[in-house]
Amino acid sequence: MSVIENRSAQMFPVLSDAQVETMKRFASGEATRFEAGQTLFNVGDVGVPTWLIVEGSIAVVRRDGLGHEKPIVVQTAGQFTGEISQLAGRPSYAAATVGPDGCTAFPLDAAHLRALAIGSAELGELLMRALILRRVGLLEGDTAGSVLIGQPGEANRIMIEGLLTRNGYPFTALDSNADEEGRAVVQRLGILPDELPLLVCPTGAVLKRPTIAQVAASLGMLPEIRPDALFDVAIVGAGPAGLATAVYAASEGLSVLVLDQRAMGGQAGASARIENYLGFPTGISGLALAARAYHQAEKFGAELAIPLEAARLDADVAGGQPLRLHLSNDETIRARTVVIATGARYRRPDVAKLSDFEGSGVAYWASPVEAKLCAGQEVALVGGGNSAGQAVAFLAPRVKRLHLIIRGDGLAASMSRYLIDRIASLPNVEIHTRTEVASLEGDRASGLEAVTCRNRDTGNMLRLPTPYLFLFIGADPNSGWLGTSVAVDRGGFILTGRDGDADTLRPHLPLETSRSGVFAIGDVRAGSTKRVAAAVGEGAAVVAQIHDHLARQARAVEERGSHGAASPPPAP
Repeated sequence: MSVIENRSAQMFPVLSDAQVETMKRFASGEATRFEAGQTLFNVGDVGVPTWLIVEGSIAVVRRDGLGHEKPIVVQTAGQFTGEISQLAGRPSYAAATVGPDGCTAFPLDAAHLRALAIGSAELGELLMRALILRRVGLLEGDTAGSVLIGQPGEANRIMIEGLLTRNGYPFTALDSNADEEGRAVVQRLGILPDELPLLVCPTGAVLKRPTIAQVAASLGMLPEIRPDALFDVAIVGAGPAGLATAVYAASEGLSVLVLDQRAMGGQAGASARIENYLGFPTGISGLALAARAYHQAEKFGAELAIPLEAARLDADVAGGQPLRLHLSNDETIRARTVVIATGARYRRPDVAKLSDFEGSGVAYWASPVEAKLCAGQEVALVGGGNSAGQAVAFLAPRVKRLHLIIRGDGLAASMSRYLIDRIASLPNVEIHTRTEVASLEGDRASGLEAVTCRNRDTGNMLRLPTPYLFLFIGADPNSGWLGTSVAVDRGGFILTGRDGDADTLRPHLPLETSRSGVFAIGDVRAGSTKRVAAAVGEGAAVVAQIHDHLARQARAVEERGSHGAASPPPAP
C-alpha cells in the first residue's frame, strides 16, 4: 500500500475546533475568501502559504514537468494545505483549485508555520508529521516534480538522480531510447545526443545536460541570502555533525546557515541501513536519519543551502570582525562563528583509468540509484570497514553475485561483529582476502567491463567480469579548501583545542581550531571517533562552546566601549 492509502488520516488530519482556533492564532493574515474554480496555488509557486480551511473545499493535485496530473485529495473545513516545502518557503510541488462552493481560509507563511510547529507541542507534532508524509507521498508517486530523460547508467544522469534522491526531491526518470514518452520528448524538442540528459522541471522549464548548480537554481533548492546578512553560525557540511549543530543552535535562538556541496547526510546519508545508532533497534537508513534532522533544523528556522560549496575561508579577518566564507557561486557569507563539519571523502586507489569510470561503473557509495542499475548483475566491492559492510548487506540481495575484496586477512579487525555475521549468511557473497585491485577493463564509451585483482602474497591475478565496482577503502579529511586558514595535522585532519594553537595564553575551547571563532567537528577533526553517534555528539557539544565564544566577543565589545574605543556597528 502507498503511504496515502496506509496513512491518509495522518497525512490529511481534520482538526478539532480547539486546534483550529490555536492554528488561527498563528495565522500571518486575516481570513481570505476564494471563489469557486479559483486557483489557490500552482506547481512551482514560491512562498506559498499553508492555508487553514474554515469554510468550503479545495482540490489538490500533483503535476510533473510534462503536464501529467493526478488528484491527491479534496480538503475541507478543519484541514490545512501544504507539504514540507512550505516550512522553508520553497517552490510548491502541488496545485490547488477552489471547490464548487468557494473557500475561506487563513494563511500561515513559512515563519508563522514554524512558530506554530514550535509553539504548540501537540499541534506541532501533528503538523510536522503531515507535512513530511505528504512529501513522502510525492516521492512514492510517478506524477510529481521533475522528469529526467537520458540513458540509464550515464554519468551525468546518475549525478542528477543522486542529487534529487538524496535531497528528497520528487522526479520521474525516463529512458531516452527505451521509453516511448522519453523518445517522443527528445524528438519533439530536437534534442541532440550530447545534450542529454534532459531535465524537465515542474514548471515546464527544460534544462539540457545541466550542471548541479543549474539544477539547484531551477528547482529553487537554495534559499535567498541577503548580501548584508550576518549569521551567528555558518556550518560547512550537512552530515550528522553539521545537522546536529544546526538543530541545537537554531533551537537555542541562534541564526544558522548550513552549506553542503552535495546532499544532506554526508557519507552517512548514503548508508542503506545503520543498525548500531542509539534508539533505532531495527535500524534506520542514513537518508531517513538525515532527512529527519534536516526537517528538524528547518522547523527551528535554520537556513539550509544544498548544494552549495564553500570555496575558501578568509584568513586575514581582523579580530572582532565577522568571519567571511567565500562560496563556489562567487557569493560571500559573513558569520560570527564558523563550524567546519566537512567530514571525509573516500580514498581513490592508484589504478589506471579509474577516473574514466567514476560515476558510471565506479562508485564510492551504494544508494538506491546504484542498486537499481546493478540489479541482477555481478559486482565487486572493495573495503573492510563498517561502511563497506553496510553496502554489502544492502547490495547482495539485489545482485547475482558480490565479490568483496579486502587487503587484510579478514574483517574482524575493522568491521562490527553484527555486519560480519550478516555477510557470512549471504550465499552470493565471496570474500577475497589479501587482495587488491590491479587494473580495470573497458573504456568511456562502453563502460567498465572487468576488474582484475592481485593477491598480495602470491601475485596471482583474478579477473572478475563486472560492470560495477564499489570503493570503500578509507577516507581522507575534506579540508583542502581551507588552505592555511586553520592548523591541520600531517594527515590533513583539523587540530582543535590546545593541539590547534601554540598560543598558550589564549582561552582554548575543546572544539575550537587555531582560528578564534572557527570550530571543527566530526570526521574532519583530528582525533575524532568515526561513528555517526560521535559526530552527532560533537555537533551538540560545539553549540555550548559557540555560546561561550559569542559571550566573550560581547564582553570584549563592552570593554572597548567603556575605554572610549569605537564600537562596531550593530549587526543587521
